[in-house]
Amino acid sequence: MPTTSPRPKGRLLAIGGHEQRDASDQKSSNQETSPDFILQRFVDELKGSRTVVILPAASEEPAEAAQSYLEAFSALGIESVEVLDIRDRDQANSPEALEVISRADGVMITGGDQLRLTSLLGGTRLLHRLTERYYQEPIIIAGTSAGATAMSTPMIYQGRNDAGFVKDEIHITTGLQLVRDVAIDTHFIARGRIVRMAQIIATNPGCIGLGLEEDTAVLVHQGSELEVVGNGIVVLLDGHNCTGNTIAEIEPGEVFSIRDLRLHLLSKGQRFTLPGFNEVA
Repeated sequence: MPTTSPRPKGRLLAIGGHEQRDASDQKSSNQETSPDFILQRFVDELKGSRTVVILPAASEEPAEAAQSYLEAFSALGIESVEVLDIRDRDQANSPEALEVISRADGVMITGGDQLRLTSLLGGTRLLHRLTERYYQEPIIIAGTSAGATAMSTPMIYQGRNDAGFVKDEIHITTGLQLVRDVAIDTHFIARGRIVRMAQIIATNPGCIGLGLEEDTAVLVHQGSELEVVGNGIVVLLDGHNCTGNTIAEIEPGEVFSIRDLRLHLLSKGQRFTLPGFNEVA
């Protein structure tokens, strides 16, 4: 069934992790085009006064996680950069936190542990305000590694890199729900995560699996239009037309099967439209 929902006016930038933080680190390339600097694209997408807020809530060491982005955005010419250091849910419900989010033109959610992020922000006034602004204003929200994984509705929070072919090895919960009916996984090729994503799709073939390699991202326009940014590959797994799978028939600990799972490999500049998104008239 198509999703009936207003199209967001904001954009999302989901990054697969280990993105370049300094343009001078970009290596020379024999290709006709130069390497793609993801954080520069984030800056290019900023509107208004170009105020950036860094949200390091997923990290065990938030000050350290924030510092590298403070330096990166300063080097990119952004004069107004703030850190919103949320350590508990009271802070996430505070007027001070809402003020910071309300003046941001861009938000950068760092890596760490996506379960820490959702347990801190889920159901809070901060997340409500961020989501409200995403739908109503041209804000850009970026997340890297855990910050990207948490953007989706089904969110992977546990499962070894080499796991996934056995039922119940992978655990999911509800993410921040900025993009719906999509499961995002990061460090995708470097850590061999395609099978664990396939199990997520087997449990709900109406969900698209979006695997982001390191130093690679997707920019999401209007809630459903994806553009690949960066220097690696984005893997899309589409189970809408699968002809069958065994995930509901087997017992926990048994190996699952899925047939006719469609695979796309997309590189820089490629676009993809998520299925089933209709705008309210």
